[in-house]
Amino acid sequence: QVQLVESGGGLVQPGGSLRLSCAASGSVSVKVMRWYRQAPGKEREFVATISRDGSTEYAPAVKGRFTISRDNAKNTMSLQMNSLEPEDTAVYYCNALTSAHSYWGQGTQVTVSS
Repeated sequence: QVQLVESGGGLVQPGGSLRLSCAASGSVSVKVMRWYRQAPGKEREFVATISRDGSTEYAPAVKGRFTISRDNAKNTMSLQMNSLEPEDTAVYYCNALTSAHSYWGQGTQVTVSS
């Protein structure tokens, strides 16, 4: 079992920055960690992924603005979000993949508005 807790969401003006964090606890080794987001009335969408060796991929909508990072020793993952746009408003979810299961956090709200 893996438990995930996100933090760092909030209200920010367009052009601003936020840093999201995800803390993973449990006895199972996490191979891949990802961020997803879900805006009101839309389906959940992929944002970024990072493997245990540090390899990363980003959705086109966030590439160049968001940076995903991971600390394997502390079992944490972060998402640095810069140049935020109103279209980035969503609930952001942490996802962790082990060899057998996919786990989700409860989500943290990010609102970009003036």
